[in-house]
Amino acid sequence: MTEQNPLDDPAADPFVVAQQAADRIAELTGVARHDLALTLGSGWGKAAEIIGETTHTIPATEVPGFSKPALEGHVGTLRSVLLPNGKRALVIGARTHYYENHGVRRVVHSVRTAAATGAKTMILTNGAGGIKSHWKPGTPVLISDHINLTADSPLEGATFIDLTDLYSTRLRELARSISPELDEGVYCQFRGPHYETPAEVQMAKTIGGHIVGMSTALEAIAARQSGMEVLGMSLITNLAAGIQTTPLSHEEVIEAGREAEPVISKLLADIVAAI
Repeated sequence: MTEQNPLDDPAADPFVVAQQAADRIAELTGVARHDLALTLGSGWGKAAEIIGETTHTIPATEVPGFSKPALEGHVGTLRSVLLPNGKRALVIGARTHYYENHGVRRVVHSVRTAAATGAKTMILTNGAGGIKSHWKPGTPVLISDHINLTADSPLEGATFIDLTDLYSTRLRELARSISPELDEGVYCQFRGPHYETPAEVQMAKTIGGHIVGMSTALEAIAARQSGMEVLGMSLITNLAAGIQTTPLSHEEVIEAGREAEPVISKLLADIVAAI
């Protein structure tokens, strides 16, 4: 698909485009600064409605660098939400996935834009497959670390960023103070859009993975580069191939997200309120 986007120009500075996007968000919302940002993946969308008062909703395509979402479950909007504590949250319902072949710059543009609006905390959520057999569909889990299997990076040139504590211990402990039963695991980002084979799932398990999906890791790296504290959460929508004995489908992912939505949205809202 041909689409005009400033990030498609190799000469463009992605951080300049992110600042232009942040300026456009400020212009369209009248909100000069946001304190934290949330990317709401499959199953997490309802959280936007209960974390606070949505004062502005704008189509992401009206903001430089953003693309129309290719996936059902992503609403394609940006929301400015006034939280009960007076802080501002930018809710991103327009995620560009790596498998869309738009390039890594566009995959992480929402995160860089959030940082340019002033956000110091980035909450990344997704729907994913679980490798731990006791995780049932609809189970929320914290991301403790990731394995990036895309063979790509949002960092350009001789840019060296320490990822030792990428997924904030502080924020994970805060989340468990609200929901002590929250488990955690290592997220493996595959390229997609095909689901992983049983052999690939076993490979992920062997190298230390517990969750498999097609997003989040590249975004988290960009968030760290931008100086944000990162909280990652996965909704286990199904057990991964070979762990689950029935065939996988996107419809299954959507249905599991729909059923879990009220519970996980309330959980996420409580976490946001505590940050």
